[in-house]
Amino acid sequence: MTSLAPQPGHELAQVNIARLGFPLDSPELKDFVDALDPVNAVADRAAGFIWRLRSETGNATDVPVFGDSWLIVNMSVWQDRDALTAFMYQGQHRELLARRREWFERVAEAMTALWWVPAGERPTVQDAEERLRHLREHGPTERAFTLRTGFPAPAAVRFFLGGWAPGRPGIPGCPHGPCGGSCCG
Repeated sequence: MTSLAPQPGHELAQVNIARLGFPLDSPELKDFVDALDPVNAVADRAAGFIWRLRSETGNATDVPVFGDSWLIVNMSVWQDRDALTAFMYQGQHRELLARRREWFERVAEAMTALWWVPAGERPTVQDAEERLRHLREHGPTERAFTLRTGFPAPAAVRFFLGGWAPGRPGIPGCPHGPCGGSCCG
């Protein structure tokens, strides 16, 4: 089995969206809304956490996605799949997952997607929408996949004999000089 560990220079982006069953300010969603800040604080301190989408409110419940005001979005970047799942399936986040059907409508199409991004790159909502569309149309691929059907990070691109090739080791005397692995390491 291929390892899903990140290659140097890659991080795991994730998006999940949900269709609200009630308005965010309704009594039915009070427990969910009240848990957002504490759960996000745990995520921010979690091992392997890198970044999450947030607006001025501190979360992303007011960030538009797919032009639908009943959809909310959560997007984050993690070191790897293990870090993401360790956060997802423990503590208060796990408790919220267990109650999701109380707050959100069931939908048949994919609402969660994962993909690898170059280290330091922060995906946009438009990137997330495109990855979800791709997953819905093509199923899991290297471009967009799920926790159950993961793909390894892309191999590093390295310089060799005057050209570029994925995963090729560097060569002595590279014309770029020492690059710390970014081109011929």
